[in-house]
Amino acid sequence: MANNTSPHILNTSATLLGFCLFVITSLRISNQAENSNIDEFTSVIAIVFVFSCLFSFLSIRTSNLVLEKQLETMADRLFIIALSGILIIIMLISFNFIK
Repeated sequence: MANNTSPHILNTSATLLGFCLFVITSLRISNQAENSNIDEFTSVIAIVFVFSCLFSFLSIRTSNLVLEKQLETMADRLFIIALSGILIIIMLISFNFIK
């Protein structure tokens, strides 16, 4: 493995994908989805986590070292973007409860 972070990215991305799905479901159940765009933004972040999982998995499975490094780098970048999105989601949810 190039940097040996792909298994960690895969595990954490999958967990945070579950968090995104939980947020979407919670907003739908509590009828808060109509009042905000948090569920749409969370859906986009969930898709980014899916691609991060996909690229990290492919990085683990490939035997081509150059492709492995490229896939791992892409998974890492998508993970950071999605993690930043999770921060924004948490802030938006917090501000909605404060109102």
